[in-house]
Order: sequence, then structure tokens, then C-alpha cells
Amino acid sequence: MTNNNQIASNSKNERGIFLITGIMAAGKSTIAQLLSERLEKSVHVRGDVFRKMIVNGRVEMSGTPSLEALEQLRLRYKLSAKVSDEYYQSGFNVVLQDVIIGPMLQEMVEYIQNRPLFVIVLTPRPEIVAAREASRQKKGYGAIDIPSLENVLQTETPKIGMWIDSSNLSPEETVDVILRRVFSEAKIE
Repeated sequence: MTNNNQIASNSKNERGIFLITGIMAAGKSTIAQLLSERLEKSVHVRGDVFRKMIVNGRVEMSGTPSLEALEQLRLRYKLSAKVSDEYYQSGFNVVLQDVIIGPMLQEMVEYIQNRPLFVIVLTPRPEIVAAREASRQKKGYGAIDIPSLENVLQTETPKIGMWIDSSNLSPEETVDVILRRVFSEAKIE
């Protein structure tokens, strides 16, 4: 039984893995948390946790990442996928969020073994992202600039799943859009 704050995964109560991506400050963490709160028996997997676990030897991404930075990023994605698969196999709806853009989005889809998998790409306009980033206490961009990330998102990221321009939507409205459209537009086979 569901109420206004909670919604079944779909009409058949089918579980799924919901992958939410976009560039930094696109709203991934907020949307993933709100979505997971509205799904029955759910978990929110934050991919960045695996980056933060590296105490010594962490190599950050940059505009021209080193091979080691890319390998650490792939490791982070593989760990996120494995954790998501384990939660899913234990009966949970999984909402996984991370910055996964460019060709690596297809790699991530392949790392996740369980289905159904739903890919949701948040695409607020760059000026909205810039305003969000400016209002953050902890800045996420460092050496990577918004226009460069936006370019990778728009020109190098496979057009799979459901893409949502959330520029003019509140977080709650964004989740409403996701729940209305996800089962028909975001499913990856």
C-alpha cells in the first residue's frame, strides 16, 4: 500500500535500478534522495563515496585526466555497480547517482548486471548549474569547468535513457516527472 509520500516502483511492484547522472551540480544527489524516498524498499547509492574512500594515492579528474585518474574512476563505477547489484538482489529498489558522462555511461550500463535498469540524465542549463555551484559551500568543480563538462554531456554521451532539463523544475517536480515517464522512456535492456 502506498501513500502520497511513497509510490510503488510501477503497477506490478517491479523493482529496478535507477541510475541518475548529469554533470556536477545538476541536482543528482537531491533528486536521487527524493526518488529513493518515494520508492518502496529502497536504497540510495552515492558513487562518489568510493572516490572518498581512497585515503592515499587518490588522483582527481581534470580537464585532461591521467590514466591513473581514469582507472580510479572506472574502479569507482565498478564498485558502485556491484553494490547496486547486491542491494537489488537483496530485494531493494536501487537509486544510484554519480557523474557518469561521455562514453563511460555505456560502460556503466554494462557494469550493472541486473535489470530492469533505468537511466535518467539530468540536463539543467549551464547557467542554472553555475548558479547552483556558486551557492555551494563545498565547490565540486576545481580544475574542470562547466562548459567543458556540458560539452562532453551533449556531444560525447550516448543518448540513452530519459534526459530531463530540470532548469525550471523544483526537485519535487523533477521526481514527479521521473516517476511519470521512467518506465516508458528510461528502460535499458
